[in-house]
Amino acid sequence: MIFAMNMAACPWSWPLKEPPSSARFAKLPTLIALPILAPPVYVIGTEVPPPGGAKEKLERISPTRVPEARQAIDFTQQAFFALDLHAAWQRVIALVVQPGVEFGDDTVIPYRRHEAAGLAKFIEQYDHLVYEAHSTDYQSPEALRELVEDHFAILKVGPWLTFAFREAVFALARMEEEWLAPKRAVKLSRLIEVLEQVMCAKPQHWRKHYHGDEADLMFARKYSYSDRIRYYWNEPEVVTSLQILLANFSSNPAPLTLLSQYLPVQCAAVQEGRITKKPEDLIHHKIQEVLKIYSNASVVWGNVAQSS
Repeated sequence: MIFAMNMAACPWSWPLKEPPSSARFAKLPTLIALPILAPPVYVIGTEVPPPGGAKEKLERISPTRVPEARQAIDFTQQAFFALDLHAAWQRVIALVVQPGVEFGDDTVIPYRRHEAAGLAKFIEQYDHLVYEAHSTDYQSPEALRELVEDHFAILKVGPWLTFAFREAVFALARMEEEWLAPKRAVKLSRLIEVLEQVMCAKPQHWRKHYHGDEADLMFARKYSYSDRIRYYWNEPEVVTSLQILLANFSSNPAPLTLLSQYLPVQCAAVQEGRITKKPEDLIHHKIQEVLKIYSNASVVWGNVAQSS
């Protein structure tokens, strides 16, 4: 179980200049009284970026400096000990830091391990701590592997998963136009069109994130890494349209030639008998492509832990 929260009256700022946030965090173990089978573990730190990626254009972002990381650990440890929470401190497993990665509307800042080398070395002096890294979406498999090797063992992923969902659903929608539009008895979902209409009618979830002329905005609403479209899948019109799309492909499975064009990895999985042509299987498999990247990177941590 993971609790992620922003402390009241605590701005999005770093480094931590004053112990109050640490002191308030240290009180959580005394307040949490849940019917759980094992005592909770904790991730500390305040360097949590705003959700959904950067709103402004970024070309580079600096990793957390070692003195700031040390300060965050020291402040929080002092706060725990002041409340006689020595045992709880042993259940602190990670510190949130910035390893130098981020994504924006159409950019990804990759992990540059040489820039975070000092930070990676620093945490090795704490035998029960690793780092938690946010905004690791869209990093390459190699970058994620390097992050884990460098003790950023908890990798937060967000819109990459819903981005993969959108990719799969859009692929189905394009296939629907190719495969089923000529069939007069089939009612088309018009999913992409419906999404555009709903997003334009209710722009509050994307207006502050996307910039440019109307053509730029239209493109971003569909394909931005920020994936603000994810806030619209539960809109009633979109739900209905998606249900029609799924029903259409349940009744009219796409031919392999069309799957090969729009979802080639899923087509191979169908041919190998690992999944069926059911639209839900195709969507799930597309999302699992991303999860597999993280899973493969996480395997590295077992090797790192065993060698240390």
